Amino acid sequence: MATWKLLLLQDSASPLMEQLSFFHDHTLLILVIITILVGQMMVGLLFNKFIHRFLLEGQLIEVIWTILPAITLIFIALPSLRLIYILDETNNPLISVKTIGHQWYWSYEYSDFKNLEFDSYMIPTMEMNKFNFRLLDVDNRMVVPFMSQIRMLITAADVIHSWTIPSMGIKVDATPGRLNQVSFTPIRSSIMYGQCSEICGANHSFMPIVLESISPIFFIKWIQKMT
Repeated sequence: MATWKLLLLQDSASPLMEQLSFFHDHTLLILVIITILVGQMMVGLLFNKFIHRFLLEGQLIEVIWTILPAITLIFIALPSLRLIYILDETNNPLISVKTIGHQWYWSYEYSDFKNLEFDSYMIPTMEMNKFNFRLLDVDNRMVVPFMSQIRMLITAADVIHSWTIPSMGIKVDATPGRLNQVSFTPIRSSIMYGQCSEICGANHSFMPIVLESISPIFFIKWIQKMT
């Protein structure tokens, strides 16, 4: 999700997003090297009128340009496979939160606590305060403690939605009749914004997601206030 004057990815707010950023940089470097090499060869062939009479056919060069792409794919595939396993790993989550996508708002249920569930609607433009972000702020934020593993169970009540927070490296489809799972660990106190990333109807653009990570002490106070 691009923001004002942002040229690169958002600042990482979780270890998963840091790993995704590293993989992006790693892959981008390989692509830049390939682009430069292929571009140089194409320019050389276009502007060079000469023919090497001993290089019209060569077994060695064909072996080289077959092996090099295979090695390049290995350098991309190994970190990618590692990331796939890391993204699916869940170890002793502190709390579990179930989020349900509706047309066009989100519902949150904290199953580890009694009677703690609420709906999260976008704040209309006419009701915004000066410090609110247009089309991004909500009336009830999802609140979690930082430096703790959180398990999310994601589903939908009507059509397919997608629960997405770019700075956390999270994008999970919310499908009716199915529970999808993801875990994450916020690394600092922050407010993170996201939006539904699956076209779900007329007001698809008006169901933002706001995740607030706070210290465990303040999280306990928030729980007591909400219950």
